[in-house]
Amino acid sequence: MSTEMEAVSVLQYLDNKSILVIGAAGFLANIFVEKILRVAPNVKKLYLLLRASNEKSATQRFKDEILGKDLYKVVKEKYGPNLTQLTSEKVTVVNGDICLADLGIQDSLAHEMIHQVDAIINLAATTKFDERYDVALGNNTLGPLNVLDFAKKCENAKIFVHVSTAYVSGEKSGLIMETPYRMGETLNGTTGLDINHERKLVQEKLDQLLVIKAPPETITQAMKDMGLTRAKMYGWPNTYVFTKAMGEMMVGEKRDNISLVLIRPSIITSTFKEPFPGWTEGIRTIDSLAVGYGKGRLTCFLGDLNAISDVMPADMVVNSILVSMAAQAGKQKEIIYHLGSSQKNPLKNEKLPEVAYQYFTTKPWTNKDGKPVRVRKIEILSSMPSFHRYMAIHYSIPLKGLAVLNMVLCKLLDKSVTDFHRKINLALRLVDLYQPYLFFYGVFDDSNTEKLQRMVLKTGVETEMFYFDPKIINWDDYFVNTHIPGLVKYVF
Repeated sequence: MSTEMEAVSVLQYLDNKSILVIGAAGFLANIFVEKILRVAPNVKKLYLLLRASNEKSATQRFKDEILGKDLYKVVKEKYGPNLTQLTSEKVTVVNGDICLADLGIQDSLAHEMIHQVDAIINLAATTKFDERYDVALGNNTLGPLNVLDFAKKCENAKIFVHVSTAYVSGEKSGLIMETPYRMGETLNGTTGLDINHERKLVQEKLDQLLVIKAPPETITQAMKDMGLTRAKMYGWPNTYVFTKAMGEMMVGEKRDNISLVLIRPSIITSTFKEPFPGWTEGIRTIDSLAVGYGKGRLTCFLGDLNAISDVMPADMVVNSILVSMAAQAGKQKEIIYHLGSSQKNPLKNEKLPEVAYQYFTTKPWTNKDGKPVRVRKIEILSSMPSFHRYMAIHYSIPLKGLAVLNMVLCKLLDKSVTDFHRKINLALRLVDLYQPYLFFYGVFDDSNTEKLQRMVLKTGVETEMFYFDPKIINWDDYFVNTHIPGLVKYVF
């Protein structure tokens, strides 16, 4: 066998292809679709699976919620008035739901897709760490199987890309390999993990709650608690990564001979370069810390400053998906790609408070009264006990004082006491959820991803277009000039 790696051309691969994008309303999916429309207008068809909302049809959601975004400004400049024609030719919006058999697609359209679709990309997921267990199981574990079943019906489908997360590894430390989780495997060695049994447990719990006529908020809380309990029982830190790991098991077990790519990105941040630097949406893990700090609400940072935060810009993740499609289509095997920076260009936690301070001291955020918020150097708490001490001094002791005062004032202060309680509970809850990531000692091995990088055609054109090497990132420059400004513009 020659050592010369085969080269791939993504543009050639995309030419005249029909691609089904599941979860098309999401952050990564939007960037994926924008990139294809911008660089590969010769694609045949993009089928975008979207749930219709009560107010809007799926097509209307595409026009308003996706094309209406700032993200699409470059593509609008490129095609001008022709963009409408391009999207009407190339894009078919499909009203569907990953939780339903055949994805809930109407028969006539499903029939067309079964004959047309060449590639399926599953980007649908619920990413809340403490999502309701029924919802997370539906979207992250059972949903991918519905997508796979549909993919198997598509007679020309040569590739199924399932986007997972690097954190399916839970709280492992050391070098984490690009290897699959087999059905029933657990992180702590507890036996008896059975996905069908999990589904039954959820149903039984929901039935019990119905019998006692539990109010909606009780049901929601019970489902959230159940998710965290089941996850921790088998060694995962939260419902999100637990249900994503089971999703990987499902598609790995049932893929038959379809080519399966599992993409495992680490923490996804704003775009590095395309369509422009700094595009972001919603608040992701580490961003809630930056936002809290910039607004003057976060005064302490909890985390081991020597631990590594593995972050990866969204456009790089999208590029890797595109290259993996071209590289793996028709290979009939399963392959896993870690998309992260911890092996090639590690970012130490100590950088995060530094860059935030650097940015917000020079460009303070202006609150709604028009006053700039002055940030202070942040207090660093490097362990859970130090965090609990900090909370006790700054919050619990004053809270007791407030409670006494409240009694003296005949409960006139009730509202401020409960507000204070709410704030503390929120802080404790966030810390409990984020703690595994703020004290994370794993490094994601990316040997497969490195091989994938080397396959991008050495023509120059595509190397520039489908970059995903984290070594090209200068973290100080990226955070201060790209990521934090993007957060301030799109999220604050």
